[in-house]
Amino acid sequence: MAKTPPTRFTPPPNLKPVQKGLVVINTGDGKGKSTAGFGMMLRAWGRGMSTMAVQFIKSEKSKYGEQMAAEKLGIEVIPSGRGFTWTSKDLSEDEAMARHGWEIAREKIDSGDYSLILLDEITYPVSFGWIDVKEVVEVLKNKPEMVHVVLTGRDAEPELVEIADLVTEMKTIKHPYGDQGIPAQKGIEF
Repeated sequence: MAKTPPTRFTPPPNLKPVQKGLVVINTGDGKGKSTAGFGMMLRAWGRGMSTMAVQFIKSEKSKYGEQMAAEKLGIEVIPSGRGFTWTSKDLSEDEAMARHGWEIAREKIDSGDYSLILLDEITYPVSFGWIDVKEVVEVLKNKPEMVHVVLTGRDAEPELVEIADLVTEMKTIKHPYGDQGIPAQKGIEF
């Protein structure tokens, strides 16, 4: 016998459907946050919507699969980092790059020129204090009505979770590197 879906996903009986740009957060310690964000961006692009992404950790020098795919599709992806911060010798440069990425993201959001904007791994510079969470909240609260914004990264600040329309927490149950020592693989992790 088929299970009935959970009732929490059943809208109230007199609810009128509303179309609006959503704030979506993919967070948690599990793998797949950026992948899900790029999947949403690809889905929107496939529907003829204008999309773009700002990546807050990824370096311009690194070419990840999602960057290469977006480039082939003509989707703008702006890297605004130097790679993984734990290998950085000068965090002030990482902070400046993240801040610059936020200024670009803010301009793109405020422009209203895009239907969906992905802020990939933005939770890291926000939790490090490099980008003021209050400023991000303010921009998201005042964004153009039909702009969807997707934020990814671990440890999303409570203030961001509070204003989001959809929050998904990825949870690690099993991981190939941590459990079996299998390193990251092209096309799967990058």
